[in-house]
Amino acid sequence: MSPPIETPNKVATSSPSPPPLNERIVSSLARRSVAAHPWHDLDIGTEAPKIFNCVIEIGKGNKVKYELDKKTGLIKVDRVLYSSVVYPHNYGFIPRTICEDGDPIDVLVIMQEPVVPGCFLRAKAIGLMPMIDQGEKDDKIIAVCADDPEYRHYNDIKELPPHRLAEIRRFFEDYKKNENKEVAVDDFLPSSSAYEAIEHSIRQLSLPCRCLGHFRTAAAGCCALQLS
Repeated sequence: MSPPIETPNKVATSSPSPPPLNERIVSSLARRSVAAHPWHDLDIGTEAPKIFNCVIEIGKGNKVKYELDKKTGLIKVDRVLYSSVVYPHNYGFIPRTICEDGDPIDVLVIMQEPVVPGCFLRAKAIGLMPMIDQGEKDDKIIAVCADDPEYRHYNDIKELPPHRLAEIRRFFEDYKKNENKEVAVDDFLPSSSAYEAIEHSIRQLSLPCRCLGHFRTAAAGCCALQLS
C-alpha cells in the first residue's frame, strides 16, 4: 500500500486594507495638477465690459462679510459687519481683472433675489460709484443682473430711482463707521465710466508684476495675486 500523498498547506493571504478616508482625500488633492479658481480661471465673457460674468461673494440682505480667499479660491468669512446694516444688493467681483490694490474690481449687482455666495451670474454694468476707503481708491461697479426680467432693461445708472442710489451710498458711507474707518463716496458716474474702469482692470493683468517683474496673466499666478 502506497503512503498517502501530502499536499502543501496553503498560506492564507489577505489583500491590504485601504488607507483611512482622510489619507485618501489628502492624497487625491495632492495629485490634482489643475484646480479651477474663480478669479483667474472663470472667463469674463465675450460681451465685456458691458455684460460680464460676476462671482458673488455676499448675498443681498447679509451682514456677514464673505470674501474670496485668493490662495485657495474658496469663499471665507472675513468678519461680521460692526454696524447695524446689511448689504443692499448682491456683491462680488469680476474675474480676470485686477485693481491697483491687488484685488479684482468690485461689483454691486441689483436684482430681485439674494444668491448663494460662490456662484456666478451675468451682470450688466450701468454705472460707477467712486469711493475712497481709508485714503485708498476703491471704486465699485454698479450693475444689474442681465438675466433678471425686472432689471435687465436698465442701461444707465440715471434710470434707477434716486432713493435706490441714496440707499447704496448710505450703506457704504456707514458700514465701517463702528470700526473707526473712513469711507467717502463721490457722485455716481454713468455706464461709460464703468466700461472704462472694467477695461482698465483687464489691462492691468498684462502689466509687469511689481514684485517679481513677470507679467500678470489670467492663467499664471502672481505674487500680487497670491496665486503663485
